[in-house]
Amino acid sequence: MIGHRTIKKIQKGFKEKKRNIDNFFIRKFSFPIVYHIHALAPIKKDKVIFVEPKGQVVTENYELLIDKLNKDYNLDVKVHFLMEKSGVGWEEHTRRRFEFLKDAATASFLIYSFPNDLYGSFKPRKGTKVMNTWHGCGAFKKFGFSTVDKGFGRSSFQQHLYHVHPDYDLVPVSSKEIEWVYIEAMGQNKNPSCVKGIGVSRTDVFYQQDFIDKSKSHLNQLLNEKNRNKKVLLYAPTFRGGIAHSKTPNELNISELYNALKDDYIILLKYHPLVKKRYRPEIPSECSNFALDMTDDMTISELLCAADICITDYSSLIFEYSLLDRPLLFFAYDLDEYDTERGFYYNYKDMVPGPICKTTAELIDNINKLPESFDVEKNNAFKKKFMSGCDGHATERIISEFFGDAIEPFRK
Repeated sequence: MIGHRTIKKIQKGFKEKKRNIDNFFIRKFSFPIVYHIHALAPIKKDKVIFVEPKGQVVTENYELLIDKLNKDYNLDVKVHFLMEKSGVGWEEHTRRRFEFLKDAATASFLIYSFPNDLYGSFKPRKGTKVMNTWHGCGAFKKFGFSTVDKGFGRSSFQQHLYHVHPDYDLVPVSSKEIEWVYIEAMGQNKNPSCVKGIGVSRTDVFYQQDFIDKSKSHLNQLLNEKNRNKKVLLYAPTFRGGIAHSKTPNELNISELYNALKDDYIILLKYHPLVKKRYRPEIPSECSNFALDMTDDMTISELLCAADICITDYSSLIFEYSLLDRPLLFFAYDLDEYDTERGFYYNYKDMVPGPICKTTAELIDNINKLPESFDVEKNNAFKKKFMSGCDGHATERIISEFFGDAIEPFRK
């Protein structure tokens, strides 16, 4: 006799297979049909659409671009929130995707910051330009086509079944040195000139003293009076595992850090946005006034500006943080395993501008050796190589390059 658990497992498996079949037909037939039906209407020359795939707020990937466009031009700027894997349910997420397609069909400009098989499911009509601002800087861990058939990446079959990137008109990146990486990872070999090392918009804030001061002020508002006088460590690791089931590492010993550094430091924790709250490591109760989870309270740019020292592993935030000329430390306890599963574009040990630590004790030792353990010259060389396009004026260049003269009639 089949047990209750077995029946539920069979039902779940059947539901997942049905969902996969539904997704196939929606992506391959429904999406392009809906887009091209609505594309029979004229293009609206003033329509600009940004797409946020996951949350319901405008992220730092777009903020400066949207602010600049709204300030200087009378354009119809819209943001579509797809709410992918955000708890709204498959039906609502699908409804939002169709609403985007209908709207995108008459847009002059489409702007993305992530890969998504929705974007590759239709061919943008002539007269519509497409840009991907991406959501990180530099070229660190491999992604996209660079991870085909690796432990982390999709299979070659999946990559070609569902295209997550269309043909772009512009992909602005942080330096000319890394253009080749994005051409490869995004499959832009037919039109490699679309990738340009003219800078990343979100990095402009690191040259704005007002933003830096406000970030520090925001942090102080969240701290008690005693902690406001202490140095700030930021621990911001990337996720582990696949995107759908991502988890954050739990190898950093918070109690050991507390015992060694509590008199002079506090540590702020910022976990990757893909990691769900239930997978975040629990802070020991005795460390609650030393270690503070700021994932939901401050943006990553705010935290980078407020931190005196940044600790990470394989996160691309090292590129942004290097602009601030402050110490970077790398807690890479699983370097060999991560390199095998995901891989890097450059040799990790030669590339990173700071000490590599495998244990919490090593991390503490290097913190105590600061500022001597921070190699200023290596950081400067790192910036020059990977961030040469990020000088505080990237937003202006991107708008000029992508929109050109087409939006001049709408200038205020």
